[in-house]
Amino acid sequence: MNTYSKYCPNVFLAKCEEKHEKGSTITLETKYGQEHECIVFNLIYQKDGFYYYSIVRADGFNVQEWAKRKAERLNNASARASAKSNQYWEASHEGKDFLVLAEPIKIGHHSEGRHRALIERNYNRMGKSVEFSKKADDYSSRADYWEKRAHTINLSMPESLEYFEFKLEQAVRNHHGLKDGSIERSHSFSLTYAKKEVKELTEKVELAKRLWA
Repeated sequence: MNTYSKYCPNVFLAKCEEKHEKGSTITLETKYGQEHECIVFNLIYQKDGFYYYSIVRADGFNVQEWAKRKAERLNNASARASAKSNQYWEASHEGKDFLVLAEPIKIGHHSEGRHRALIERNYNRMGKSVEFSKKADDYSSRADYWEKRAHTINLSMPESLEYFEFKLEQAVRNHHGLKDGSIERSHSFSLTYAKKEVKELTEKVELAKRLWA
């Protein structure tokens, strides 16, 4: 059975026992037993009798779309938790007209039980309100992360080759400009950082070519 093999951050290759042609459709099994149909791109390397290929999902699965849907689900969960928090907050105001008078609990009076129960109910409701408010914030924070991922292009996507080639051209122009003085250096490490960016993008372009050219 063909399986997935981690190659580099965000990129999984197809690990196959047999050789396949570019463009052919193969089935891969995840470690959880799920099966995906994938399209073969390039043979990346051979090792221990296995062939390792760059692949994309045949069903059109897209990491960006998946991240977008996950962000939507988390935003919906945040909205539900926020609504729950508001409901408990509103409920915690039961008897507020009486409680605002700050009347002491009358020990032994027939109202003692009701008074204590009212305070306890409102205390518990406020606790629930805070609990759901924290959940709403957590869901919202996670949604922000996945919304950013929805706009990220990485090496797992064939379009990353064109994208990183474009980014490399920009980085090279920026580096040259900082070097010859046509671009002002904003701080003493501007040139160092620009050179580092060119190096990192060059590596990504080479890797993207290997995967998707």
